[in-house]
Amino acid sequence: MEKFYVYVVLTRTNTVISRLIQLFKKDEFTHAAISLDRDLANMYSFGRKYTFNPFIGVFKHENLNKGTYKYCKVLPGAVIELEVTKQQYQRAKALLQCFISNAGRYKYNYMGLVNGLLNREACHDSRFVCSEFVYYILNESGIADFKISRNLVRPQSLLKLNGRIIFKGDLKNTRLLKKCLRSHKIHVNQKLSVAL
Repeated sequence: MEKFYVYVVLTRTNTVISRLIQLFKKDEFTHAAISLDRDLANMYSFGRKYTFNPFIGVFKHENLNKGTYKYCKVLPGAVIELEVTKQQYQRAKALLQCFISNAGRYKYNYMGLVNGLLNREACHDSRFVCSEFVYYILNESGIADFKISRNLVRPQSLLKLNGRIIFKGDLKNTRLLKKCLRSHKIHVNQKLSVAL
């Protein structure tokens, strides 16, 4: 029987906003993206439209070798694999397609970020922060339900998903990452996550 998977990618970049979130919340990961393919070629999230301008955020296609990621010598991260039903996968795919087709309609939820850091509920139909968006896709697809407002879900919260971490370490080590993703073997570099 065919199996279906959704992938959640958690990272911590070296941007000022990422460092502030880490300082304020003590989170290991400060950014989240979602992918429907194991090689992570098509990752989607909300983030900077322009690499060096943190003030314009949008829904975007992400690549581990482009944008903000490109300027990280080391990129601490984790890849979570979620086995889902065919219906959940198709629903997640349809929701992502809706975001892709209407990308210009969606903006970054700056107030949601602030309210989330202060543990206050604040959702908007067309504004999302990265983890809020990932959780929205998972929740609307019937894959996960944390029973909290979506803007209160932080990247760190996504570690509680009912899935398995198939990679944890430096996502810039593309040779090891690709080998791990291809071989279905789990790689966890604990030293990296503690040292960074």
